[in-house]
Amino acid sequence: MAKGIPGFGGLGGLGDMGKMLKQAQKAAEQMKGIEEKLANERVEGSSGGGMVRVTATGTGDVVSVQISKDVVDPDDVEMLEDLVLSALREALSHAAELRQKTVSSITGGMDLPKGLLGG
Repeated sequence: MAKGIPGFGGLGGLGDMGKMLKQAQKAAEQMKGIEEKLANERVEGSSGGGMVRVTATGTGDVVSVQISKDVVDPDDVEMLEDLVLSALREALSHAAELRQKTVSSITGGMDLPKGLLGG
């Protein structure tokens, strides 16, 4: 009878690979629900003491921009652009943090390769 492939000890780490693949498959199924949840979550970024506010979904889609009339100065459009950009970056940063926390809640403890679930 032929022995296993030298250095592999029978199936070697293939059993662990199967377990990992099952975990990844389960996590991928859970991600479908997570994506829907994140799409319904809202995060906000603001700048200028709240004069500019940007709202985004947990998936990073910007859904609204609010600008106070008090910050609109036709002679200083550059300042308004900076405030909008700052609020946008903050909102998207909050969305990324929310996504990371949410994804970690289902993958915690699994030794999955980074980026496997799109997170």
